[in-house]
Amino acid sequence: MEDSLSLSAEQTEKILQFQLLHCGVLFLETGEATLECGQYPSSRPSPFPRSPIRLCLHTQFSTPLVMVKPLERLRALFLDLTGIEDMSVCRDVLQRHGWDLEVSVQEQLNIREGRPSVYRSDVITPAVVNNHLDQRVFFSPPSHNYPRNGVFGLFRYAVSLLVQFCYNTFSNLINFTFRLIQPNPRRFVTDPVRDVIEFIQTFEAKYGTEHPVFYQGTYSQALNDAKQELRFLLVYLHCEDHQDTERFCRLTLPSPEVIAYINANMLFWACSVTSSEGYRVSQALRENGYPFLALIVLRENRMTVVGRLEGPVEPAELLQRLRTVVSENEIALIAARADRVERSFNQTLREQQDQAYLESLQADQEKERRRLEEREKKEDAERHIRELEQIEIDRKEDIRQQKINSLAKVPDEPPSDDPDAVHVVIKLPNGLRLERRFLPNHSLEAVYYYVFCHPESPDSFEIATNFPKRVLRCLPQEKGESVPTLAEAGLKRREVLFVYDLEA
Repeated sequence: MEDSLSLSAEQTEKILQFQLLHCGVLFLETGEATLECGQYPSSRPSPFPRSPIRLCLHTQFSTPLVMVKPLERLRALFLDLTGIEDMSVCRDVLQRHGWDLEVSVQEQLNIREGRPSVYRSDVITPAVVNNHLDQRVFFSPPSHNYPRNGVFGLFRYAVSLLVQFCYNTFSNLINFTFRLIQPNPRRFVTDPVRDVIEFIQTFEAKYGTEHPVFYQGTYSQALNDAKQELRFLLVYLHCEDHQDTERFCRLTLPSPEVIAYINANMLFWACSVTSSEGYRVSQALRENGYPFLALIVLRENRMTVVGRLEGPVEPAELLQRLRTVVSENEIALIAARADRVERSFNQTLREQQDQAYLESLQADQEKERRRLEEREKKEDAERHIRELEQIEIDRKEDIRQQKINSLAKVPDEPPSDDPDAVHVVIKLPNGLRLERRFLPNHSLEAVYYYVFCHPESPDSFEIATNFPKRVLRCLPQEKGESVPTLAEAGLKRREVLFVYDLEA
């Protein structure tokens, strides 16, 4: 399934560039990778000081890094930087952070240092199922420093139980009466992070720094990170006054085998029950003895307490009990990882389908836009042609009307025996010959309108003599200007005139 996942262009670019802008310099020569990371930004302020992290790793790959597919290349680099051997876990972490190498690596480093994920904002605390029927409970009786063998030992043990019963009864009665007057201040959680940090500092000052990595955040943050990372969460409630706490903190927790196993397989959160945060968790988990350990894991989409360890325990016995609970509930994490991979694959598939649909829709919209644009252009062209045709029709109709009206401007033809008559032969552009007699005192405008009113004459023309060629001024150029007569134009007896079409 992992090979069937495809990335968007933006994700592929992230993989190829490996976040060079924020993550430092990456050399891909001969398959050797070097990554230098400074202090990373966070989307919300961290509750504890963050020191700069400098990481320089040189990793030799069996094949040159540049020859591997982008997805495999990123997973290979992430695996070498974090040391996580499970490829499904690597893929799950990278997918959850959008294939952002910088954020994914930094989150894993934070978890190893016991820090909550600073890249994810606070969310509602997951509900924790604390059903004793679904839990594996390990109980060890409290240890005592006096012998129980013999009559004296039994008598001393009985007296001790009686005294302890009376003391606890009297103490509970006094506390109950006092709480009626003033509520327990531990019920009011003001600064849970400070409670956790102060416990870690006090613990290390008294018992040393050899212990599993404490989660440096609130109980809610630990639950959220364990849920997101699909890891076990081991909760330790510390009671300073209990008789078995000293031995547990000095012998069991500092054991190298215990430290290695817890750090490799789970998150480890601890707090004192005397603090507000520890008391709140104590009320939620309802422990019955100390030292108290609770193992929590995501099961059926809910954070569930699957194991309880109460009472003193040796390192080997603690490891055996933890391994038992982990092995019994590992299948829940495997199923959750498979479900998360399937949901991620389905989401990626839906995104690809949505993207393909969107691209298809955009292509159809673009095609429709172009079709409408072409149709509008065609309609505009047709409308423009119709307008030109209508203009031409109107122009011809106007000319036709002008010809009809111009008939009145043509004077009567003088008789053929009039000795002063000027016989004019007019040749039209189409070769048609027109003959007409005019008087010498007739205006050239009369000759023009005679030609203009003929059905075969051009709409716009000029009249000229043949030799020498001379264009006659037949129409006034300005309003009120007079047009010369035939005599003034030098036309006598018999003349031949030519009509030239100005639109030809």
